[in-house]
Amino acid sequence: MRFLKSNAGGLALVAALIAFPFVLSLLTGEALNTGTPKFWQGMLAQVFILGVYALSYDLLMGVTGVLSFGHAMFFGAGAYTAGILLKYAHWGLLPVIAAVIVVTLVQSLLVGALSLRVKGVYYAMVTLAFAQMFFILAEASDFREYTGAEDGLQGIPVPAWLSPTHERLTFYFVSLAFCVCVYLIVRRIVSSPTGRVLVAIRDNEQRAQTVGFNTFAFKLIAMALSGVLAGLAGMMSALWNLSANAGMLSTGTTINALLMVIIGGAGTLSGSLLGAGFLQLVGYWLNDAFGPRWPLLFGLVYIVIVLFLPYGIIGTWRARRRQG
Repeated sequence: MRFLKSNAGGLALVAALIAFPFVLSLLTGEALNTGTPKFWQGMLAQVFILGVYALSYDLLMGVTGVLSFGHAMFFGAGAYTAGILLKYAHWGLLPVIAAVIVVTLVQSLLVGALSLRVKGVYYAMVTLAFAQMFFILAEASDFREYTGAEDGLQGIPVPAWLSPTHERLTFYFVSLAFCVCVYLIVRRIVSSPTGRVLVAIRDNEQRAQTVGFNTFAFKLIAMALSGVLAGLAGMMSALWNLSANAGMLSTGTTINALLMVIIGGAGTLSGSLLGAGFLQLVGYWLNDAFGPRWPLLFGLVYIVIVLFLPYGIIGTWRARRRQG
């Protein structure tokens, strides 16, 4: 009962998202896998995938206080690993998931071991350099046979039961379950003793070192967890788009993660999910209403949020609730 009371809002939201496709189908009179219901299932599935990507970045920046400009390298690595193994090695989905976890874990540990020895803007620049390296490799013509170079890896085969085209409702529920599970895992990590050390590092790393914690090791753990979650989000994005391209490794993809976390509230976790929904849905509306000029208008909206909600939507709400 205590769990139900403390998580009533989240459980109600999950229940509403489960019922949403069926309610929308009844209201529109259209079948679940056609028209408006199918469109919004796809739109929300992308929100769930972006939500996991934002959670992975929030764990690194919002919880641990490590600002990375190269987070897209994990997202893109997950997408390309899944795409190559599904298309060329003809692996099943479960082995592909395991491979994505292993590849992004090794990648994040190697990058972290090399970059976490510097701090602040220097660390951000090192991660940016690593991300650009992977971006260049993805576009290189030497690997065109596997990556598709600048055209990207197209036509990734997806199991029939998970096809985003023909089984949109199934994909919707799988992506929803994926998002909820990752959120619960990240929240459990943050509330654990390891998570408390990560927060201590964010607040005052020197004091955490004085107490006796190996802050380098804990930051490396945070980066490994963050990298794996970002890789899994990239894999789901590749399954949704049936493709992987170099844009997934670009600086813009990292900036999107940063925007989602800041809009929702750094370190709040739930704010990352809200930021993902805001970026996807408001971005779609602005693009539909104003066409190519929508990034400019979104930038203005972002400036307004930063000015009037300095801790993000959820972060500012929590701060004012504590003050009140």
